[in-house]
Amino acid sequence: MITLRNITLRRGTKVVLDDASVLLQPGEKVGLVGRNGAGKSSLFALLTDRLQSDKGEVDIPRQWAVGEVAQNMPETDMPATEFVLEGDVRLMAARKALADAEAAEDGHAMADAHALLMDAGAFDAKPRAQALLMGLGFKGEQVDAPVNSFSGGWRMRLQLARALMCPAELMLLDEPTNHLDLDALVWLEAWLQRYDGTLIIISHDREFLDAITKVTLHLDEAKLHRYGGNYTAFESMRAERMEQQQAAFGKQQDRIAHLQKFIDRFKAKASKAKQAQSRVKALERMERLAPVLASADFNFEFKEPVSLPNPMLMFDDVACGYEVDGIENIIVRGIDRSVLAGQRIGILGANGQGKSTVVKTVARMQRAMGGKITEGKGLTIGYFAQQEMDVLRPEEGPLSHMVRLAKEVSPQAREQELRDFLGQFRFVGDMVNQQVGSLSGGEKARLVLAMLVWQRPNLLLLDEPTNHLDLNTREALSMALNEFEGTVMLVSHDRALLREVCDEFWLVTKGAVSPFDGDLDDYQRWLLDQSKEAAKAAKEAAKAMAKAGKSTAAPAPAPVAAVATPASAPAAREDRKLSGQARQKLADQTRPLRKEMDAIDAKLNKLADERTALEAQLAAGSATPGQIVEAGKRLKGIHDELESAELRWLELSAQVDAIHAAA
Repeated sequence: MITLRNITLRRGTKVVLDDASVLLQPGEKVGLVGRNGAGKSSLFALLTDRLQSDKGEVDIPRQWAVGEVAQNMPETDMPATEFVLEGDVRLMAARKALADAEAAEDGHAMADAHALLMDAGAFDAKPRAQALLMGLGFKGEQVDAPVNSFSGGWRMRLQLARALMCPAELMLLDEPTNHLDLDALVWLEAWLQRYDGTLIIISHDREFLDAITKVTLHLDEAKLHRYGGNYTAFESMRAERMEQQQAAFGKQQDRIAHLQKFIDRFKAKASKAKQAQSRVKALERMERLAPVLASADFNFEFKEPVSLPNPMLMFDDVACGYEVDGIENIIVRGIDRSVLAGQRIGILGANGQGKSTVVKTVARMQRAMGGKITEGKGLTIGYFAQQEMDVLRPEEGPLSHMVRLAKEVSPQAREQELRDFLGQFRFVGDMVNQQVGSLSGGEKARLVLAMLVWQRPNLLLLDEPTNHLDLNTREALSMALNEFEGTVMLVSHDRALLREVCDEFWLVTKGAVSPFDGDLDDYQRWLLDQSKEAAKAAKEAAKAMAKAGKSTAAPAPAPVAAVATPASAPAAREDRKLSGQARQKLADQTRPLRKEMDAIDAKLNKLADERTALEAQLAAGSATPGQIVEAGKRLKGIHDELESAELRWLELSAQVDAIHAAA
């Protein structure tokens, strides 16, 4: 288990944790929540020994491996699959042991290293790594592409896959969904639900936390509060706790006032002096309750648009894409749609299908590759780019951005008005002049929102606006969008935001844009169906390839047998000799494979017997609690070993069949 006892942690002059304690059990899935800047990432650094506490103890089992997503952008030409494989520390250690043994020509060490490789699952490591990549949205042709050929967002997905590859007892994930689309998010959600280690997630995605976590750890005012339940349950329990705390504080204040009134009234009377003095001591001994000081809610609203053209946009056979070295690359074509005043459109589709390309084309960030987009008279577009720096200047401060914006669009404003406006978005004091490049992701996102509000748009194009927003700011954005009188086109993996804001969906897939007839639950079912169809198609293609391979390797039809004559007898004997040599060669080729298959058969039988014995022991009801725990752990290990061994047996069997087919 993980135990934090009376931890105090400082970062500079700021106290991140103050005498904080918490206990987490093995296998628990924990959501770590708190406002931006509360110290959640610092707590992760404490758990991984990157930071040391100023006071208190952190106790994590020494034998536990810890998996964590590295935050640095990898710069290497290593193939993506090999990069992910390096996340498996046990596999890498086994590989190194084998390399060292081979270099030393130590036969015993080589045998031990091969055993380590077997234990680490080396035989199916590459397929497992590629399955992680495919689940996170990489295409088949990308799994072996060089790491440095990918953009920043995709490299962070590689780091996530590398972390998931680690056979860790403790997994720490800090905003793992930030660079994922909805398809990959749904896959990751299912993967984490199956993960049987201890998991701690920092996330601002309410539905993601609700689907995975069973415990919520709230970091607030440098204290850790544990709640049994997911995020929605936490909100309910915390609200109840705050009500109770406020009620207790109110009762205590009433009692203090009553005692103080008695003291003030009778302290000068000799007959009552003793009672008054006892009240004074009672007040001194009383443990004072603190009032509930909830953090100030952040809220804002979009101003009423100057006009609402209808329709706002008309697409006539529009093609969207981008140009590289003068060569057009069309991603989506044949768009024939209209966008009307007041519509709330959610744009769905996997990464790489063209969602952002369509939005950028509408936002005039890139030209249409074909067709025509007709804009309504008075159309004013507010664009939130997925990469905030596409619309921000890193060397300038928030105030400089607003001054320039106020000059370009109405209304004009004095500097103090702009400072007051930025204050509504939590840019106060010297922050208004801080270089944007040094701001956090959430601060950059709030600045973009401030700039959108100032422009009074009638069409909002929002491309993943919640990537760096905390839950309070996400809720404020949802409320503002629901009050907005104009039109919204939204790309997001935040299902709560999509559900609360959008009333219709467009699906971008296979180079086209079409209406999606259903809600987000229907879309997730559609994704599952698509995944099943893709798996079925891949299976049928593999069968077809195997069948084609057998037919090409088959011998030519034998000629009609001739009547035997004395002269043909030596030829027949020679044919039998050659046939025997072929059979011997075939046996030699398959012998190592069949030998390994026999060993796996023996191992499977042994594991099955052990499992039966353990199950009988548990069913008898005579085991001690410690024995039950150990038996449960061993049963899990047996299950994993059986699954791994069966997979290897099938792989060997396929190799034997292939050798026979080619003979």
